[in-house]
Amino acid sequence: MTSRRWKPAVTVAAVIEQQGRYLLVEERTAAGLQLNTPAGHLEPGESPQAGAVREALEETGRLFAPSALLGVYLAASTDAQGQPATWLRLAFCGTAGEPDPARRLDQGIVRTLWLTPAEIEASRSRHRSPLVWRCVQDHLRGQRFDLSAVVMDPSALGEPPS
Repeated sequence: MTSRRWKPAVTVAAVIEQQGRYLLVEERTAAGLQLNTPAGHLEPGESPQAGAVREALEETGRLFAPSALLGVYLAASTDAQGQPATWLRLAFCGTAGEPDPARRLDQGIVRTLWLTPAEIEASRSRHRSPLVWRCVQDHLRGQRFDLSAVVMDPSALGEPPS
């Protein structure tokens, strides 16, 4: 019997609320147009907080300023190839500046939307992940953790060994 080590994919997300609305992206996926919080894979050598800032900028054209860790989430779904996958997501909440009109959004991102919690809940069938609604719910409940809860060893930020 071959033992395969389980390795969840690590993703980061930015949960941005302004005047009662949340910033989501509409993106093209293998399953069609779906809604997501600005999110993506953590890159080698990147802290989770820096990854959330980068993903928000790439997907919304806005500079994200994290103020708190919203939560750490584990979810199972399928990947882009339709294979079973497990995702470990670190979600941060904070504020975002105005969009840079000269900045192109990431490939696959169709547009950004500011939606109310009711609109987000009503669109759950179009969510890229069940974590979209879960993160919004946690934010609405006031769940917040200090940014220092995510501890990074600076020596661990280099490229992983081959």
